[in-house]
Amino acid sequence: MKKIISIFLLAIFLFACKKEYKVTMPDAGTWDLFNDPAAKALPAATKTAMEGVYKVTNASDIFGELAAVKWSYVINNGDTTFHVSGFFGTDIAYFICEGRQLNGTILLNGYWRKMVSTETGLVHLTIDTTAGASLLLGNAPVVGEGMVTMDGFYGQGQQEPLTPLTLTYARKLNHSPAPFQIAAHRSGGRTSDLLPVSENSVPMILKTAEFGSTGIEVDVRYTKDGVPVLYHDNTLNLREIQKSGLVGPIENYTYDQLSVFVRLIHGEKIPTLREALTAVVYQTPLTFVWLDTKYVGSVKPVQRLQNEFMQKAKAAGRKLDIVIGLPGQAQFDEFLSLPDYSSTPSLCELSMDDVTKSNALIWAPRFTEGTQNDAVDKIHAMGKKAFVWTVDVPEFITRFVNEGHFDGILSNFPSCVAYNYYVHQ
Repeated sequence: MKKIISIFLLAIFLFACKKEYKVTMPDAGTWDLFNDPAAKALPAATKTAMEGVYKVTNASDIFGELAAVKWSYVINNGDTTFHVSGFFGTDIAYFICEGRQLNGTILLNGYWRKMVSTETGLVHLTIDTTAGASLLLGNAPVVGEGMVTMDGFYGQGQQEPLTPLTLTYARKLNHSPAPFQIAAHRSGGRTSDLLPVSENSVPMILKTAEFGSTGIEVDVRYTKDGVPVLYHDNTLNLREIQKSGLVGPIENYTYDQLSVFVRLIHGEKIPTLREALTAVVYQTPLTFVWLDTKYVGSVKPVQRLQNEFMQKAKAAGRKLDIVIGLPGQAQFDEFLSLPDYSSTPSLCELSMDDVTKSNALIWAPRFTEGTQNDAVDKIHAMGKKAFVWTVDVPEFITRFVNEGHFDGILSNFPSCVAYNYYVHQ
């Protein structure tokens, strides 16, 4: 009895002492120079020319020797906001900034983050007239090695940035002959990755391009009344949602019940698949959506939304592929029961024979099977693509990018995939 009591008390002690980790994102709106009323938006040609691989100095011991710099955008209420991201080679680090010009100088203002820790802080970078701003702000700018230098500072938390950081343009970003998908797991990352928005949420979909994502994977389930929604786990739990009093599977509740009583970790509602695809088509530059079918049941409701939003993307002048994922035998059999399955875009995680049977566009094996270049080459010979999932270890990501023949990588760390892909030579 004493032993049981001791174990019980130890458990209480350990639970009470458990550290709650979180990342407090700094407020980037504190740089007076950037907020000067005379500061103006950057031209599109300037942003395009700025993209490239940069050599890091001053802080290479902190962030690594290279950075891949890439612009993205998000549309909210008809207004387009552009962000420039820098993806580093050490500790899955990145920065995300907005850009403006003031009196011929380019200003970049935002924050940096390391995904291997809770480290984050402000970053202020400038490109002055003698460091390439005149070139970048001119007509049809073309940049070469050493012609642009971003010079500035980074700090810790909300403290004023005081530690020097310098990035000098080295070369263009890598772009393989065929499009390569940097696919974000759960639309951008997991709850455990301590991101400022919740996994499988519309705000995550709107933010994920800043992390380097070109596409997303989302988890689809049905509510009790048959509404397709995004949610990963089998049950409502405190890993994904705030305390609500509701427990058990998503399928036990109607959409209205979930909408009223359940909030994701950062306060968002569980989104419908329709809401998610609407955001992708009309608010992001994403070009790929992987609908991971977590349910066992009819594929028809998801197929209808897939068809509807691929048509909407086409009408909007967007290149967007939406595929229905087939992760197991039950989902595979349901998919094959569709009368038009062979013309329905799909992704198959099963055998290569099953890829042929389902006429899937993409074969997606686990990363634990290795690069499998011979098998991937066979898939390519069939006119199909191959993605690998879910690769999160930086060393493995580097290996799959540098040595593998895959057409895309699914990861909780799209910024790490982006770095490796864009700096690859």
